[in-house]
Parts: sequence; structure tokens; C-alpha cells
Amino acid sequence: MKINPFLITFCAIPFLGFTQAEEVERQILACVGDSITQGVGAERGQSWPAQAQKVLGKKWQVKNFGLSGTTLMNSGNKPYQKSQQFKDALSSNPDVVVIMLGTNDTKPVNWRHSAKDYEADYRDLISDFQKIASKPRIYLCLPPYIAKKGRWGINNEDTKAQIPIIKKIAKNLKLGIIDVYAALEGKDDLIPDTVHPSTGGATLIAKAVTATLAAK
Repeated sequence: MKINPFLITFCAIPFLGFTQAEEVERQILACVGDSITQGVGAERGQSWPAQAQKVLGKKWQVKNFGLSGTTLMNSGNKPYQKSQQFKDALSSNPDVVVIMLGTNDTKPVNWRHSAKDYEADYRDLISDFQKIASKPRIYLCLPPYIAKKGRWGINNEDTKAQIPIIKKIAKNLKLGIIDVYAALEGKDDLIPDTVHPSTGGATLIAKAVTATLAAK
């Protein structure tokens, strides 16, 4: 039987169009953060953004822009806003942005710059995302609970001090909040080094994030 090549081409066109439409419909979730977002402490491939991808499914593309050691404050020892990851997050044109920064800001060398810098720099970071063409929905994470006495100068006392500042910013700018602190509070066994959640801890963060997104 002789097959008409025109029919093959004609039949293939709708299929290609469908594939492209599927790609266009995928929502991009940009995960902005430090080592906890990057996946330090969790097993390979089990960072909270990777686990969130599994929960959200094919309609979402979750992008991990976490960078170890970074601070929210520009006066910190490794400002996130000066990183390539920050530039990449902006250029990804996300539909949703989840920001989880502040843990490294609690180090004495950084937190001495006070809450004044923290709030101003957080607003500046948010403003940059609000300016991009995709006009993403933005969620602010209450920073992760730090177990016991912490480590590397990172501590729970200054972590808790950030919470009212973040809530104030979210209220003023009408942004969503994801309570990562509550998700991990008291679960010291899931934070072996007192700072970085294990795979199980990352699962709890992913659940908190995806549950909040599903509620909107």
C-alpha cells in the first residue's frame, strides 16, 4: 500500500501544535533561597523544590534558584541580590515566586546590621520581581525553624525576630505568606545539623508550599 506523504505531514501538524500548547500552559514556579532551598541536608534530588515538582505535576515547572550561604540583606557577607541565581530567577519570567531567605542573616556578622536593613532590602528584592513582565504572584516564607542552639552563628532567636517583619511586609504589599517556621518547629530530628532540614524536613517545606499554592 502506497502512503501519501501529504497525509503524514497533515496529521503531524495538530500533534505538534498540541505539544507546544502544553508547554505554554505550564506555570513556572521560581524558588528563591539559600542552601535550604538549594537542597543542602536533603538527599540528592530531594530538595524541597524537587519534591514540590512531584506534587504539582506536569502543569508546573519548578525552578530551583537556591544558593548556599546567601543573605537577604545587601549588607550581608553574601547578598543574594548580587548572585547569578537572582538574575536567572528574574529572567525566568515566573508565574509564581516563593522567597525563603533570612537564615544566613542571623549570623552575628550579618544581623548586626539590624532589622532596618532587613526590611528595606526585602522590599527591594520583592520590587525587582514585581517589575518583570510576567507579573508573578509572590509568596514570602517565614524562615525555617533552627533546632537547638543552631550552628555557624545561625540561631533561632534572630530567626523568630524576622517573622513580624516579614508579616508586616506581606500585609503592606498584599503578598502571600507560607509558614515554613511552623512546618518545622520542634521537629529537631528532621534537622540533623540544627540548620539544614533532612529529606523528611524538605518534604514538610514542600507540603507547606504546595498546600498554599493549591489554596489560591
